Amino acid sequence: MVGLTGLEKFSHLEDKIYRTIELMKTLRQEKEALEREMSGTRREVGGLLEEKGRLESQVERLLAERDMIRMKVEAMLDAIAVLEPEAVEVMRK
Repeated sequence: MVGLTGLEKFSHLEDKIYRTIELMKTLRQEKEALEREMSGTRREVGGLLEEKGRLESQVERLLAERDMIRMKVEAMLDAIAVLEPEAVEVMRK
């Protein structure tokens, strides 16, 4: 920059300022896009957490139902055992 006139120096500074402004615009747009993406991701995570809770409740209900059915089947097998001990031995093998 040796030998530049005052007007050339000013023009050079002006170019730098405009490039900086364009860079700031680009960075702002990228930031806004990332914030929108992050907001969408948060909503998606919230929905997935709700679904997880619903599925956990369903699994707990199904496990309880399975245990209740198991107890009923065992009670029926015990009732059959009283009537037919040999049939129960065959069924349990």
